[in-house]
Amino acid sequence: MRLLAVIAIVICAAPAVAQDFFTLKGHGGPVMGIAVAPSGKVATASFDNSVGLWAEADPTWLESHRAAVNRVMFLDDTTLVSAGDDFAVVLWDLENGGAHRFEGHEGKVMGLAYSKENGLLASAAWDGRIGLWPLEGGDPVFLEGHTSGVNDVAFSADGTLLYSASSDGTVRVWDVATGAEKIQLLRHGFGVNTLVLNEKAGWLAYGAVDGGTRVVDLETGEGLRDFTLDRRPILAMAMDPAQTQLAVGDGEGYIMVIDVTTWRIARDFRATRRGPIWALAFSPNGENIHAGGLEDIMYSWPVATMDAHGTMSDTTRSFHEDPATLPNGERQFKRKCSICHTLKPSSGRRAGPTLYGLFGRRAGTVDDYTYSDTLNGSDIIWSDETIDGLFDIGPDHYIPGTKMPMQRIVKPGDRADLIDYLRQATAPREN
Repeated sequence: MRLLAVIAIVICAAPAVAQDFFTLKGHGGPVMGIAVAPSGKVATASFDNSVGLWAEADPTWLESHRAAVNRVMFLDDTTLVSAGDDFAVVLWDLENGGAHRFEGHEGKVMGLAYSKENGLLASAAWDGRIGLWPLEGGDPVFLEGHTSGVNDVAFSADGTLLYSASSDGTVRVWDVATGAEKIQLLRHGFGVNTLVLNEKAGWLAYGAVDGGTRVVDLETGEGLRDFTLDRRPILAMAMDPAQTQLAVGDGEGYIMVIDVTTWRIARDFRATRRGPIWALAFSPNGENIHAGGLEDIMYSWPVATMDAHGTMSDTTRSFHEDPATLPNGERQFKRKCSICHTLKPSSGRRAGPTLYGLFGRRAGTVDDYTYSDTLNGSDIIWSDETIDGLFDIGPDHYIPGTKMPMQRIVKPGDRADLIDYLRQATAPREN
């Protein structure tokens, strides 16, 4: 648990600047979550297992998670919370450099909420439970009732109620004091990924797997507005601090900005050429919208002039050229391996160790990478046979407990082509 300061490149000015287009570069994998402090300081969560803290031009890397980080949230300018695929929530003391892990979930943690009124942190996880963590100490309470993974949570302003969105297609309301479910506010036909509350105006907005983007009455669940377009799934939502703009990000790379004072779509911007929008957050004055997607870069557009600055680059970490033009083995590597692994001697800021010198190497022995306990002391030697076995049945079955994503390459020919490519691409090279 440490704070490791390193320097990365930032294009344009400091992240607090508004009405300017800028990017934040330095992560080693896709940006999955974004949070903004009242001061304008930005935090980013990434697939590379790290949280980036951006003030002026130089980031600080916060390292405690053992898998991809999905969400970040500022409690104030000196306290940050993050949630990850390692089933953990981490509370960061930015002033003194400490980190405290909250553990107890049995699935990926996908959503966070905080109530200053009662000092509680809420976590939404794919184990179907909601964790309530007292920040002043004490045992957590887990709320149960959803029949599938929980994706997002939000407290009422007074901290007495908690709203939750789940893959089971429901939004539920919980009594925080008793832990009991009060009502099922709505049932959507498909999973609900994200929600935003506007208590003052009396509504809740939610985004769903089928592309549903709807606004309902906070008390009754009655439908008020429907902004569903032919794009799916809805993956991210954010409200500006003044509560006048609602931003929506989808799986096809669009950012829709709704003016909630008039209930009109103010912007509908194609933000990526390929891939989804995973994360959205407004600047403190609401003039910029920050976004993360498949790239290892956070982008920030002035809302008023989004179209003037173009989309995210078409050169993602996975593909720097049209995949259809690549030999099959290299295409398999780009699709299955390149987000997590580099072919260079250094592992860099990636979610997995370098593959340089892979063949004949014992698993769990790259010096500049921190492995899970499963691979420490492993007797696996990487070869044609072991790599084929890894992707034949999937890493989660071949090495139970590994941090590697659950994925398979079903066709034997595709596995053979990948192995041929890796044999030549990972071979040590003379200087």
